[in-house]
Amino acid sequence: MTSLAIMARSRLRDEKPKPNREITKKASVCARPGPRQNGLLRVGAFTMRCALGKSGIGVLKRESDGKTPLAAMRVLFGFYRKNHWPLMARQPWLLPLSHDLGWCDAGGDANYNRAIMRPYPASHETLFRDDGLYDCVIVLDWNMTTRSRNRGSAIFLHLARPGYLPTEGCIAVCRRDMVRLVKVLKPGTSIATSARLNPRPGGRNRSFKA
Repeated sequence: MTSLAIMARSRLRDEKPKPNREITKKASVCARPGPRQNGLLRVGAFTMRCALGKSGIGVLKRESDGKTPLAAMRVLFGFYRKNHWPLMARQPWLLPLSHDLGWCDAGGDANYNRAIMRPYPASHETLFRDDGLYDCVIVLDWNMTTRSRNRGSAIFLHLARPGYLPTEGCIAVCRRDMVRLVKVLKPGTSIATSARLNPRPGGRNRSFKA
């Protein structure tokens, strides 16, 4: 585990627990009618639109295949852009991003699917982006706890592009919905994906409101 992950967990331990009935232990993501890159994220009684990988939800995830993994993935920790979204500092499990923070996507590297400090010799992406997609980014436990070479890296829950354009395999929501999500998710929350549209029987399908 990287020092950044250790910092996130230590901040969570140091924070005094506060009663919050909204915090949930489970969430789900499923396909929605239409292009396979379109999804629905459900948490509690609420449903929101999300963007999926350009290849949809699938099994046998490989590096750069554009699939969102078919799996149950735990929330681990997250990052936010302090200069763009200072209110996120209220969430003790989110760490402020720095200019030199990156994420290794080189399957043969010792730090594959780990946060790294830039400059870094192996292939990686920068987390301090100009397009705002990582103004708030939540790290999911895909190929993290037990890593396998080229099984996929940097599977995040982050902000969506305008029009909910497809991702490279991540789950993406609008800024308004992210504000709500960081209040009801926490490290350990499971986000399970399904390739099938699975409406909630008898449930309420409500969108989050700002």
